[in-house]
Amino acid sequence: MTRPPVTPTSDREPTAIQVFGVHGIGEVRPGDDLAALLKEEDLRDGDIVVITSKIVSKAEGRVRQGSDRTEAIEEETDRVVARRGDTVISQTRHGFVMAAAGVDASNTEPGTVLLLPEDSDASARRVRAALGGRVGVIISDTFGRPWRHGLTDVAIGAAGVRPLEDFRGGTDTHGNPLNATVTALIDEIAAAAELVKGKLAGVPVAIVRGLAHLVTADDGPGVRPLIRPADEDLFRYGSRDVVFARRTIREFSSAPVDPEAVRRAVAAGIAAPAPHHTTPWRFVLVESAETRSRLVDAMREAWIADLRGDGFTEQSITKRIRRGDVLRNAPYLAVPCLVMDGSHTYRDDRRNAAEREMFVVATGAGVENFLVQLAVEGLGSAWVSSTMFCRPVVREVLDLPESWDPMGCVAIGHAAAPPRDRAPRDAADFYVTR
Repeated sequence: MTRPPVTPTSDREPTAIQVFGVHGIGEVRPGDDLAALLKEEDLRDGDIVVITSKIVSKAEGRVRQGSDRTEAIEEETDRVVARRGDTVISQTRHGFVMAAAGVDASNTEPGTVLLLPEDSDASARRVRAALGGRVGVIISDTFGRPWRHGLTDVAIGAAGVRPLEDFRGGTDTHGNPLNATVTALIDEIAAAAELVKGKLAGVPVAIVRGLAHLVTADDGPGVRPLIRPADEDLFRYGSRDVVFARRTIREFSSAPVDPEAVRRAVAAGIAAPAPHHTTPWRFVLVESAETRSRLVDAMREAWIADLRGDGFTEQSITKRIRRGDVLRNAPYLAVPCLVMDGSHTYRDDRRNAAEREMFVVATGAGVENFLVQLAVEGLGSAWVSSTMFCRPVVREVLDLPESWDPMGCVAIGHAAAPPRDRAPRDAADFYVTR
């Protein structure tokens, strides 16, 4: 095929871009040298080679025997983002958020599934080096897009191609400042290459010509700059998984807590159900470091006094009061309180006790909403309920009305490390049917 040359008007903007499919590659097997399959091509300095990840996976032996795709998805998943029926959106250990953790049962032999390359950036670097380093290389895969139908190819690995174009700090043609415009160049190139590859045409590689100004002398950072960290993802939890996002965090980093995030968690807390259309929740947000220290010290002294009165040894007391360490080390505390405003008074103690229990349950529902929303906000938390053993002390330190009943203390902050996995629980062990 005769390919007309491209003459850019400058070193930044070409007059035209050409995209060619590479035909005749055939079935790729484990151990195949992808670069060797491309060396016969008329590659020119500044070309960008876009390779479908499937053939990279095949060449690297990322073929899993067995047709159980569900098990493979679980093994490749670092975090489940959302589920609906059999559809799972997962974050892989590479940081990609995608359907089925990138596990693919198409274009592979029956009884096998394909896994993503172990390190697509490294794969791209190896191919580029074998091709002489004068071209850019992109490894692409197909992703869905939130809020849009249809799939498109994006880059999951790259070498020798500038990944982003950052326009922030510049102005548009009308002089308006650009504050958020960062273009994903390698994703745009991957999508353009897919136009000539296609899903059924058996063309797994394309050459993009005319973008030599994006090809770099070194391998560059790969796709890392495009991967949004989970704590920056506003939609990182699906509706079915958000409850499980709440984990008890006992070690916090020094990162400050955004008070507005805690206030949004309070708004979630007071959305809980309550009896008689009441609002039995009050949240004391302890934002002063001095007040936090006084509160934890006062509770600690009250706990020690109680334990000594109960005859515990000093060794046992030291062990038991370690519950307060998570509160002392947290950068932010919240004290959920119960108020009985709007409760009914009955003639007998049995119904009055049940009335209080209804309000306690409603407060617990509010606390759980609060903890879950903290997780949605990217904050870790630990609920220390033993505050209830020293309610008068808490009221005194925080200057609370007598009618406010402290129901615990919540330590809040950014997790210093990922939480440990939950112990497995089978829901069937916790219900009966009648």
